Amino acid sequence: MADAALNRLLIDLGDENATTRLAEDLAMILGPGDVIRLEGDLGAGKTSFARALIRAFADDPLHEVPSPTFTLVQSYDFTRLTISHFDLYRLTDPDELDEIGFDEAIRSGAALIEWPERADDVIPRDALTLRLHNGPTTESRIVEIIAPGNWEPRLQRTLSIRAFLTRAGWGNAARRYLKADASSRSLERVSLVGATRILMNHPKESGDAAGEARRLARARAKLAEDTTSFVAIALALRELGLSAPRIDAHDPDAGFVLMEDFGHAFIAEAGQPIEARYRAAVDVLADLHQRELPHDLPDGSGGVFQLPEYDLDDLLTQLEPFPDWGIPHLMGREATAEERRSFADAWRPCLTEILAAPKTWALRDYHSPNLMWLPERDGAARVGLLDFQDAVWLHPAYDLASVAQDARVTISPDLEERLVAHYVSRRKNADPAFDNEAFQRAYAILAAQRATRILGIFARLSRRDGRHDYLVHYPRVLDYLARPLRAPVLSDVRDWMVRHAGVVKSTLT
Repeated sequence: MADAALNRLLIDLGDENATTRLAEDLAMILGPGDVIRLEGDLGAGKTSFARALIRAFADDPLHEVPSPTFTLVQSYDFTRLTISHFDLYRLTDPDELDEIGFDEAIRSGAALIEWPERADDVIPRDALTLRLHNGPTTESRIVEIIAPGNWEPRLQRTLSIRAFLTRAGWGNAARRYLKADASSRSLERVSLVGATRILMNHPKESGDAAGEARRLARARAKLAEDTTSFVAIALALRELGLSAPRIDAHDPDAGFVLMEDFGHAFIAEAGQPIEARYRAAVDVLADLHQRELPHDLPDGSGGVFQLPEYDLDDLLTQLEPFPDWGIPHLMGREATAEERRSFADAWRPCLTEILAAPKTWALRDYHSPNLMWLPERDGAARVGLLDFQDAVWLHPAYDLASVAQDARVTISPDLEERLVAHYVSRRKNADPAFDNEAFQRAYAILAAQRATRILGIFARLSRRDGRHDYLVHYPRVLDYLARPLRAPVLSDVRDWMVRHAGVVKSTLT
């Protein structure tokens, strides 16, 4: 039940399982700089709650989590986040916190603090507070949650996910963080009695100025703003016999989808491409691109989703991150107004050629993180398809370039050539009139366009958002850009890149 104050909740935890589930709900939203105060008498369950939250991060219900009563702090370095578990019961002076690295722990990771009242002047005022009280039975607890600042919307969001799972019959499921992408969308794996599903959490942008700016930017780029497109395209792909996830539950207003789990095998393993799997992914494209595909797709809720179509301005807009962020990253300076103008002028004739050609569904993010391997299935269904909510009408070479120049996996020039040849062979076998020369021109244009856009986006994610891990892929994508720039159709773009970005001068000679 909710208190009159919006940032204060009372939750009845009927048993240990309910306590564990609330700990998992909080684990899904915990991030760097977060501090959770765990208050309550001896035996109220503070350590049990902390242990459940840490085990959710470890994805191990038996992970050893000793009480830090005597050591004062116990730290856990997880891939996603470092968590420091403090027990201040034996603290005699708040100055002792300096000796055990308290400031660094809450600056670089997250902290769970038992007996926080012994250091009230030191603990951040925006910490989340959980006050645990004994309930009417030995296993039950009553928890009072005080959520200041930005904790309140995050807390409400994660509790709404639990309510969605309950409505879908998965209320007792264990939740495990899976991944987030460059947008506000995130994924979890939920498990219940040996079965698993994937939970998509795609919140709508906030109504403030920053949220509205992000919404307008996504609309301009024709990126999905909610879950409607994902569900509609998933249903359409399944109708075609392809392996998009089965949708088990959908709340379009809240932005939640519960769907089939394709497991853990991708078309690449340990950062290396498995050629047979990549060929199967190319088979999916060749099969899809031979079909007459609809523009209007049922969205599963009685409505219709219309697949958007790119125009010249859209394709040029896709390239804007390169002068905005790529040039500062590569050259250490801002792009000039003249460089921006000549950049667009170099690209315009190539992109006009793309738009004059026949179009099909472009799933847009058709690469290894979104392509699962399902060997128990047959034919094209062996490739599980994910992350297609941003699909548009575009030239068929776009998705082929996406997988044959996989931004996160090194595809050698020879392997890229074999994959493209395999696609062309499949298309020509189905249609002897297939124009290979025109397709190769389009492939070069769209491979270069895609690599240029990615270089700008990865630079933006690093410089603006602090997500520097994307830069590990930068040398690979620079190499990918150099390959298609050798094509005569891209001579003006190549000249611009050599003169103003310096990214291919050594590789084109």
